[in-house]
Amino acid sequence: MADFDRITQNPAVMGGKACVRGMRVTVGMVVGQIGSGTSVDELLSAYPYLEREDVLQALRYAAWLSSAHEVELASA
Repeated sequence: MADFDRITQNPAVMGGKACVRGMRVTVGMVVGQIGSGTSVDELLSAYPYLEREDVLQALRYAAWLSSAHEVELASA
């Protein structure tokens, strides 16, 4: 596994979803916000307790996780 020292999973926090530094901020929320057009700077402004490396590592974690699983998408 890659080195993700800022990504944590705890069954008592957000149902065990991957979170940033044990906070109630999930990797999915970070990725979803970036995917919907929120910039890293806007995200950091909205969540001042996050650090730039938190966001970047959440994106790297999501990329790593998605490369481990292949999902067949429905044809259009």
